Amino acid sequence: MKKLVSMLLAGAMVLALVGCGKSDSSAADSVANAQTEAKSEGVMTYAEYEIAGLDEQVVIEAYVQATQSWWDNKITVYAADKDGAYFIYNMSCNEDDAKKLTPGTKIKVTGYKTEWSGEVEIAEGATFEFVDGGSGYIAPAKDVTGKSADELKAYQNQLVAFNGMTVEAVSYKNNEPGDDIYVTLSKDGTNFEFCLEYYLNGSDTAFYETVGNLAVGATVDVEGFLYWYEGPDAHLTKVTVK
Repeated sequence: MKKLVSMLLAGAMVLALVGCGKSDSSAADSVANAQTEAKSEGVMTYAEYEIAGLDEQVVIEAYVQATQSWWDNKITVYAADKDGAYFIYNMSCNEDDAKKLTPGTKIKVTGYKTEWSGEVEIAEGATFEFVDGGSGYIAPAKDVTGKSADELKAYQNQLVAFNGMTVEAVSYKNNEPGDDIYVTLSKDGTNFEFCLEYYLNGSDTAFYETVGNLAVGATVDVEGFLYWYEGPDAHLTKVTVK
């Protein structure tokens, strides 16, 4: 929403929610939440971002969910709002501001929408500013277990969960520990690719060792940001061995 909901529209929303079986208090809470999450003037909703063309300039507001390591005045950000998620690649950022990009921080980002090997993202060189207020939103993981690659496309860049997966293969980038870890998991005979992105959470030694030591045939539940590289290739954030 580009402007705050008017009082008339708010009233209409309350009546509509009550008509669907919601209590007056629930309806009022829903309206309040809609107003809290309203976008600033000139900022796209997620729906508007989705239909924007590639190489088109976009302006979005979202909440930081995680970041990759800062370097050379650039940082890569996983961000989300209640409608969708964004991968912001190598955003311009000084070191002091990078330290402030903690989960829940609200930012306004201006850049260009692009696609690389199927991954839709905001391209390198985007700029940002901090936005006061907001809910400090942290997105819950959405269970996408059993969905096909085509179905998963709708969840791109969101935090997702795959449960009851079987480990098929584990390997290291450059064939040795100290870099990304590639993991192939399967469900009902279909393989899916995952990656422990070193710049995202490789400094977490315990997590890195857990993923690196996964045994073929083990059953695991995993969570990660649904990155795309010639197909779904989630960046792992949590692995639970069953």
